Amino acid sequence: MEEFQLIAIFLFVLFLLLGTGVWVGLALLGVAFVGMELFTTRPVGDTMITTIWSASSSWTLTALPLFIWMGEILYRTRLSQDMFKGLSPWLAPLPGGLVHTNIVGCTIFAAVSGSSAATLTTVGKMSIPELRKRNYPEKMVIGTLTGAATLGLMIPPSLTLIVYGVTVNESISELFIAGILPGLILASMFMAYVAIYSFVSSNYNPDSEAKQTFFEKLANSRFLIPIILLITVVIGSMYAGLATATEAAAIGVIGSLLLAASQKLLTWKTFYESLMGAVRTSAMIALILAGAAFLSLSMGFTGLPRALAETIAELELSRFELLMALLLFYVVIGCFLDGISSVVLTMAVVEPMIRTAGIDIIWFGIFIVVVVEMAQITPPIGFNLFVMQGITNHGMGYIARAAIPMFLIMVLMVFVLIFVPEIATYLPENMSKLNN
Repeated sequence: MEEFQLIAIFLFVLFLLLGTGVWVGLALLGVAFVGMELFTTRPVGDTMITTIWSASSSWTLTALPLFIWMGEILYRTRLSQDMFKGLSPWLAPLPGGLVHTNIVGCTIFAAVSGSSAATLTTVGKMSIPELRKRNYPEKMVIGTLTGAATLGLMIPPSLTLIVYGVTVNESISELFIAGILPGLILASMFMAYVAIYSFVSSNYNPDSEAKQTFFEKLANSRFLIPIILLITVVIGSMYAGLATATEAAAIGVIGSLLLAASQKLLTWKTFYESLMGAVRTSAMIALILAGAAFLSLSMGFTGLPRALAETIAELELSRFELLMALLLFYVVIGCFLDGISSVVLTMAVVEPMIRTAGIDIIWFGIFIVVVVEMAQITPPIGFNLFVMQGITNHGMGYIARAAIPMFLIMVLMVFVLIFVPEIATYLPENMSKLNN
């Protein structure tokens, strides 16, 4: 029972610090400091400095600010308008009509952003007014956009996958490639829901779109060429083994700068704003990672992760039972912490359990991202709910109810991943064979 007393002390200190408004990163450092002081004889100051430096100077981590900067630059371009013009002629004839632009638009922007909030804001600022103008059901517009924006956490370049890869010391490129198929399948499931809803709902009566010829549709597709080229170069270079995640991120930044320049939107003001936006986000995540690294070391010295892993092993849970327990666990803590904080805070304890159970660590990265996605749209701290509230001025409860179907689809996706793990493991395994 000693390990549970340790957990109780750690959690008490953590929630005490978070409850007083301390930043998450500093709260993690505080918990680790208390743990080291109370339960070890190690010199806390020297250990903390060394750990923070090691966590902050990781070469793998350099991909993070670059991908964030790429998303910040693209956020300040006409990308959302161009995507709507290019996608709407092709998606309008589908069952469900232009609501599909929410899902496909989020999928495309997620492939160059990596951020759920940036995806939601960029796609939403264009699609919401257009869909309202055409009398699409408000709940469907809000719900699909809130849910589909979470694809920014899975489809590469995903900031959550970068943080997960750094935390568990796994290949960022392999994690990125592993996220492609599950991300596309989840997007397809969202689209299937829209199509079914449009058939069975009596209040789904949007204004009909003017028909366009094939060549007119093709002409409008020219607006998609720059972004598709950028996605192909960034992700294709990693899949072909021509670039690491960091090098692909640098290519993405150059490509996004060229795209902004071609639209005559690259001014010193937008350049400075995008750079400072990337610095603020990167600094926040770096502080969380530094705190998590020190907390992991502190827990390691106390022997807590090993003791918990042994306790779980003694329970003789099956792989499915363990994953169900972790699903429930992450949904609950996701109600109170953002996705990145949820991952880094728990990996010190969860990683040994996963490795002991023989669960593929790359596959588990995709599993945890889907579960963290679910937490993005659950009250009271679901981050996408706050972003959507800022865009639409709807109440939090209204947005959460509108997103319930998307939440349930994500739950279904978790079971698909569990029973068909090859969805997440096939591409990384074949990438390794190609590169060898």
